[in-house]
Amino acid sequence: MSTTTVETSATVTKDSPAPAPGRVRRRGESSPLAALTSHGILIVASLVALFPVAWLVFLSLGPDKDDYLHPGRIWSKMTFDNYAFVLQHTNFFDWLTSSLIVSLGTTLLGVLVAATTGYAVSRMRFPGYRKFMWVLLVTQMFPVAVLMVPMYQIMADLQLIDTYLGLILVYCSTAVPYCAWLLKGYFDTIPFEIDEAGRVDGLSPFGTFFRLILPLAKPGLAVAAFYSFITAFGEVAFATTFMLDDQKYTLAVGLQSFVSEHDAQRNLMAATAVLIAIPVSAFFYLVQKNLVTGLTAGGTKG
Repeated sequence: MSTTTVETSATVTKDSPAPAPGRVRRRGESSPLAALTSHGILIVASLVALFPVAWLVFLSLGPDKDDYLHPGRIWSKMTFDNYAFVLQHTNFFDWLTSSLIVSLGTTLLGVLVAATTGYAVSRMRFPGYRKFMWVLLVTQMFPVAVLMVPMYQIMADLQLIDTYLGLILVYCSTAVPYCAWLLKGYFDTIPFEIDEAGRVDGLSPFGTFFRLILPLAKPGLAVAAFYSFITAFGEVAFATTFMLDDQKYTLAVGLQSFVSEHDAQRNLMAATAVLIAIPVSAFFYLVQKNLVTGLTAGGTKG
């Protein structure tokens, strides 16, 4: 009896159809629900980031300065007159020229100083090299209000008040410490054997740095350049203090000319703000290929 029962069960099991195997999820592959959730979060975050920009562009198309109070009325009277007024009846191009001179000057000088500093700390072991990097970091802890008076005194003694060079040096004092830290971490990821190969080929330390290391550090240099450019292009406090001639105002300072004691031409401010964003967007487009690589490479080696 027992044997027959076992054989029957075995026969039934053997003849019955095998259950369909379920789909095995690969390692690292998310479930449909998780993918849908992550995409939904990214879409919402993108809308939140784009809304202020779209709202600014929308307000810039309103012809009246009080249209921001009744934005629904802008739809029926959209116009580009605000842009025409800013370009034709203000010192916009003088402000743009000043901003580009200061921003590009800060970028070139700041990246050069930061790159040489980061490379020296990464490759050379001189007394106090670790403390030196911490000192650079500590300089970023002081607020602008504390630095304003001593910087103004130094610039006045050097007769650099109301000059582009003075403002460039002030901005470099802000951009160089961070960029030096950034580039030091990136130089750490470049094998030291490349430096040794350059010396074997007869290159000096400067030749090795400029001919071998810098070409390999383009992503890190792109991030440092972008940070330096943004720091100088959008800064207001130092530019307002050190630039006295209205012909030398930067765009960020010139934007304040639309605000008076009793009134604010918000439609013109919005149009000017949109125009200000164009050079920054163009610069971002030029360096975007190297930004992600430069931001992440420095964290792979301590």
